[in-house]
Amino acid sequence: MHPTSSPPTPSSATSAASLAHWSEAGRRGMEAFYALATEDYRQLAAARDWAGTFRDLAAGGDRLTLLDVACGSGKFPTALLATPDVAALAGELVVETDLLDPSRFSLDEARGTLAPPFVGAADHECTVEDLVVRPGGWDLVWSTHGLYALAPDVLDAGMARFVEAIAPGGLGVVAQATAASHYLVVDEAFRRSFDPDGVRVPYTAAEEVRVALDALPVTVAEELLTYRTSVAQDDRDTAEGFLQRCVFDDSVSLDQMLADPVVGGYLASCAEDGRWVFDHQVALISVRHA
Repeated sequence: MHPTSSPPTPSSATSAASLAHWSEAGRRGMEAFYALATEDYRQLAAARDWAGTFRDLAAGGDRLTLLDVACGSGKFPTALLATPDVAALAGELVVETDLLDPSRFSLDEARGTLAPPFVGAADHECTVEDLVVRPGGWDLVWSTHGLYALAPDVLDAGMARFVEAIAPGGLGVVAQATAASHYLVVDEAFRRSFDPDGVRVPYTAAEEVRVALDALPVTVAEELLTYRTSVAQDDRDTAEGFLQRCVFDDSVSLDQMLADPVVGGYLASCAEDGRWVFDHQVALISVRHA
């Protein structure tokens, strides 16, 4: 379980802001964020027959290997373990789970969430583009809402390394919000008002990930998931923490966001019956070697 790569240097101001928030100091914002964002992972867990996918990749054996790219705090394995079909795999299959994240805090958090059939293996404290791919790769490589801070100048390299990590006959899965989804829309609005010098780069959208994958020798399939999350407007602490985490900036208060014509205008468009309601559109992308 020791790190297999050197700690990374952030490739952009956006990735640096993201990395800074994956820390003990950022726990309050993380908890507020997941008050809503846990739904992202529940939707993914319900989107396909994951237990069947695991069995298929094990090819009649009792184990398979998994690389969780940008593992965050382990919310996707947690969501899968909450489903009866995946939970029932304990004792039938071992999913040897490698974790990749540039944050040591995230690796430790995610490691603590694993339970059978997920069994912890190696940690990779690095970005995806800097991953040292082990011989043979992994049977399953996924990134679930993990590539937003992958800067444009490293996107192609990152997705090439992602594909390289997929074992022959294996499967890659990327879940990423589209440009029409809340995470991308609020990021755009926030940068317009609170980053006028353009220091931060935009979040990477699913459409950009798809372009990078289409340039590689792989077969790609995609489906779109649409759903909504919401928070009561009078639950200001949760709303503020969630929105600050969405933009990885806790220096701008909810009051400042509401007073801003761009961000406040966006939030006004999300207001419904005393709640802020956020629309999500997520591309669930499957990748196999051609």
